[in-house]
Amino acid sequence: MRDTSRMVDMTNGSIWRHMVKFAVPVLLGNLFQQFYNTFDSIVVGRFAGKDALAAVASSGNLIFMMNAFFIGLTMGAGVIISRWFGGKDDERLEAAIHTDVAFGCLCGALLTVVGMVFTPQILIWMRTPEDVLPLSTLYFRIFFAGSLASVLYNTFTGILRAIGDSRTPLLFLIFASGTNIVLDLIFVGAFRWGVAGAAGATVISQVLSAVLCGIRLMHMEGACRLNLRRIRFDRVQLRLVMNQGIPTGLQNSIIAIANVVVQSNINTFGGDVMAGQGAYSKVEGFAFLPITAFGMAMTTFIGQNLGAGQYERARKGARFGVICSIVLAECIGVLIFFLAPYAVRLFNDDPDVVAVGVRAAHTEALFFFALAMAHGISAVMRGVGKAKIPMYTMLGCWCLLRVAYITVMLRYFKDMLVIFTAYPLTWMCSCVVFIICYLRIDWEKAARPIPY
Repeated sequence: MRDTSRMVDMTNGSIWRHMVKFAVPVLLGNLFQQFYNTFDSIVVGRFAGKDALAAVASSGNLIFMMNAFFIGLTMGAGVIISRWFGGKDDERLEAAIHTDVAFGCLCGALLTVVGMVFTPQILIWMRTPEDVLPLSTLYFRIFFAGSLASVLYNTFTGILRAIGDSRTPLLFLIFASGTNIVLDLIFVGAFRWGVAGAAGATVISQVLSAVLCGIRLMHMEGACRLNLRRIRFDRVQLRLVMNQGIPTGLQNSIIAIANVVVQSNINTFGGDVMAGQGAYSKVEGFAFLPITAFGMAMTTFIGQNLGAGQYERARKGARFGVICSIVLAECIGVLIFFLAPYAVRLFNDDPDVVAVGVRAAHTEALFFFALAMAHGISAVMRGVGKAKIPMYTMLGCWCLLRVAYITVMLRYFKDMLVIFTAYPLTWMCSCVVFIICYLRIDWEKAARPIPY
């Protein structure tokens, strides 16, 4: 028996309603998460100064690099879980869920050790300025102390979304976001703990999110219920998860490594540029909201329908999701383009910091349609079981081409505009490849049972 109170079987009914109903809670959840991540930087910038803002705001690339591979593995598990859920295969569904959680525990413990031990050296490799380095090191070490909770939260929400429940993660994330905001005001605003307070508030909120999602899974019925005594590795399911997850994890890592290299170049321009670019990156994060929401919706929708053998329905859902993602991301890009001076000033009103953030926005924001298309088709490829295609495309366009362009151009033009233009350039190049791959998908073949 299944607890169907919040699960969504996407193999029947209106395609667009299922997609929107799933995507909206994810969108709202990401919005709250982006707000409280942004709030971290606003509070730190206002109460602890621009050096602390540089340490926190520039943290995104390194944090994403350290988490990216493990997040990709959970996304791969979501593809497998959604296929078993759509095909009503409860035995394999149960095995996949418990294998996913076991792997999440292992990954979280590993990330904690690696993050806390190697963070100082990585920051030095990134050419972090000496005046920012101590604050960055302190922030990252506290942040990575909570890695287990962060990885398990992503694991639990990946399971819930794979079975169509995107509302539960939203509710728990809202609660955790509110907690984070309150703790930011107390730790940073009242106690003046600076970056340590901001990192501590984030860790506590992540622990709360993970615990609440875990409790929800433990109270479900049937094959989707999490039983702590059954958390173990199933060899067959682990192999399937790894086959889907490793390419996605490598794809995320490739993007993250490229961004870390780019960040190391940004760091050479000094603290003002780090703070301005970091502030803009927080604003830019709002453009990722519809991209992420419809990406998850497409992966779940496609997985469930291919598991049920409904390849034509999966194809229509993919097309709808990609179009929605592109339109919404571009609308946000237009808003950011015009509102950039006001948005960046929320973080720090130093004229030099604001000027850098505005310049970045005016260079990149109108090209968000390409960013959305690339991520949207990437999600489709994961859903049809072709996770290696996005990995190779990102490696070529978002890593090798981007880094080569910046490295060569900065030798001749020592200007931040070189770095800003690298992003839309590589987004557009990847779109050409992704469109070709999308048009060549054999949907009927993708709906055949997974070999195991």
